[in-house]
Amino acid sequence: MAKKSDTTQMVSKYAEDWMPVKNIMNGMIQLDNGQYVTGVKIAPKNIFIMDAGVQQNTIYNLRNMYNAIDYEFWLIVADRPVDIGVYLSTLQIAYNNASDGITRKLILEDINKANMFMSQEYNVVDTEYYILFKEKKMEIVQKRIHNLISQLATCGLQSTQTSNSDLRMIIDNFFNGGSQTGFGTVMPQ
Repeated sequence: MAKKSDTTQMVSKYAEDWMPVKNIMNGMIQLDNGQYVTGVKIAPKNIFIMDAGVQQNTIYNLRNMYNAIDYEFWLIVADRPVDIGVYLSTLQIAYNNASDGITRKLILEDINKANMFMSQEYNVVDTEYYILFKEKKMEIVQKRIHNLISQLATCGLQSTQTSNSDLRMIIDNFFNGGSQTGFGTVMPQ
């Protein structure tokens, strides 16, 4: 902490010291003022590969759902880094087991593409979608989560309550702009 003068307060240079987050538990961020921030994670769905009628119906239902929400909420789109190492290993095993030359060539193309994505030039991410809100009363929190999941289901979208991991990732994305930090362990000599 740095001291400005005798008449001013100490100011911290760490974001954790001025963020009102008390705890993250049970899929909720508990704030210092007693409120909870939580919501639902929505499974992505590409409506542009559906026929025009289904697209219009989905959009219509989403519009009605958003208009029916009578409390403050946030739509969050966040990128979560993905490790495709397991996928790459599976491809390598399939390549080793393939006896047909054409199959081996196709698998090798996929391996090369996966290696390209793992290079520094590309970031492999899953785009995730959230609807978050804040509330003080736990019974209202649970009711809102249930209603959001039900309403999204009528739109043809699957959703679940946010997890602790989801909320930590959203906060990390907010502060680091989607960049991951990787600090190693410091060992005394």
